[in-house]
Amino acid sequence: MSDTLSQVNHYLDFLFTYGSFWVYLVLFAACFVENIFPPFPGDSFIVAAGGLVGLSRLNIIPTFLVINVGGLASVMVMYYVGRRYGRDFFIRKDYKYFSADDVRKVEAKLSRWGAWLLMASRFIVGFRSALAVAAGIGRYPTGRMVIFSAVSYFAFTGLLLYIAVKLVDNLGVIERYFRHYNRIIWPVLILAVLIYIFHRYRKGKKSS
Repeated sequence: MSDTLSQVNHYLDFLFTYGSFWVYLVLFAACFVENIFPPFPGDSFIVAAGGLVGLSRLNIIPTFLVINVGGLASVMVMYYVGRRYGRDFFIRKDYKYFSADDVRKVEAKLSRWGAWLLMASRFIVGFRSALAVAAGIGRYPTGRMVIFSAVSYFAFTGLLLYIAVKLVDNLGVIERYFRHYNRIIWPVLILAVLIYIFHRYRKGKKSS
């Protein structure tokens, strides 16, 4: 993340020559794109924005708002994609590794644990987009989707901005934090996917 953060800082610094409006616009776009095209480094933009707030080059309130509105907007786009096309498509296709029965199980889990899953979604790399689509597939209530996702986004963004502002003179600490974070979370996610695929494979072998 060190190189990425340095590049983002350089890019945002360049945009200041044209006015802070363009910096806010880029922050919005970056946080919107990260959920549509993962693994776009949206978190690096948030860290860089926090550093700029700490240096009094950006205002904390509009920075906080554009970051969250951008992220929530893209989450809702993914939600509506799942809601509009997902359920009927997956039920009809009945894929081996995401069968019609799996779709119904997702609906049941979201119905029971939806609030907790959504409030944790922003803190888990690569999870929020898939969960948003699954929520759409399961027809999870739109109002709850917005509220619980917003809670997760506000908490994550507030925490990240706070850390960046407080450590603006020592961004290396933040870089190490994210480096360790990514080293831990990605192997866990990959292992979870492999276990799921292996479980589905064994289940398919037993039923055949």
